[in-house]
Amino acid sequence: MKRILLSAILMMYTSLSFGQTDSTSNWNLKAIYGLKGTQSSFVNWNAGGSDNISAIGSINASAKFLKGDMKWDSDLALALGGIDYLAAGSPKGLVKTDDKIDIASNFGYRMKKAWYYSLLGSFKTQFMDGVPDDGLTKRTSKFMVPGYLTLALGLDYTPNENFSFFISPLASKMTFVQDRTLADAGSFGVDAAYLDDAGVYIAGKKFRGEFGAYLRVKYDKELAKNIFMKSQVELFSNYVDNPQNIDVNADIIFDFKVNNWFSASLNWTLIYDHDINIRDAKGFGPRTQFKSVLGVGLTHTMKN
Repeated sequence: MKRILLSAILMMYTSLSFGQTDSTSNWNLKAIYGLKGTQSSFVNWNAGGSDNISAIGSINASAKFLKGDMKWDSDLALALGGIDYLAAGSPKGLVKTDDKIDIASNFGYRMKKAWYYSLLGSFKTQFMDGVPDDGLTKRTSKFMVPGYLTLALGLDYTPNENFSFFISPLASKMTFVQDRTLADAGSFGVDAAYLDDAGVYIAGKKFRGEFGAYLRVKYDKELAKNIFMKSQVELFSNYVDNPQNIDVNADIIFDFKVNNWFSASLNWTLIYDHDINIRDAKGFGPRTQFKSVLGVGLTHTMKN
């Protein structure tokens, strides 16, 4: 089922982005394919080390349509990477180093100059199972655990192709936890399993719906020759449950282009969600999550 769904997503996005032949002058299409990796081996190396090989594959695509007072922007970001330790006695199996499925689409109709009435939708999840970085084998996530679907109706300020400010007072954030064990544990903010007054076991919920306000800011810029930056910040406040606890999801990517085939990239991601509890040396509760990925390797760009 997972493979069928992912294939459908890719096919649908590809047909949306690159299947337009009737009026390509209204479309700005771009896709960047990347494969970055490292390989290390050691023989009588006094400082120590473990033979390993790692790789990260990625696809970043965008389709922007503009005609008259109507605009439609869509983005797709996929990433999957891992490291395999080859030496005897090293951990067995592939250890995940990056994993992302992020799809967003924003349809707008001009209200005045750079302001648009807009309907935005986004979907986030990951491909593979995840385990904590402390070496435990207990699964903490997988495909659609969690899965996030956001729908928002609001205003979008787009003065140029590099900047977008979207704000919505009418937004819905839906969380999916399609795993019975993690749903019963109340992971990612869904209602946990419990015993009712009669001692009957009530299973945990696999879905949580929230209604509130949503804000997204995007800014892309060529900082210098062959140095590009792409950034995005998303904020969400639940009107009903602790609106002062703002969910934060921020991404910034720097791309350093060497030539048409080689480049380096640096990706920082920051997440804070008060409904996600993480156990660490300080205890158990909400924590700021941070990820940094640095890669050097092959890239190929397609655009109209």
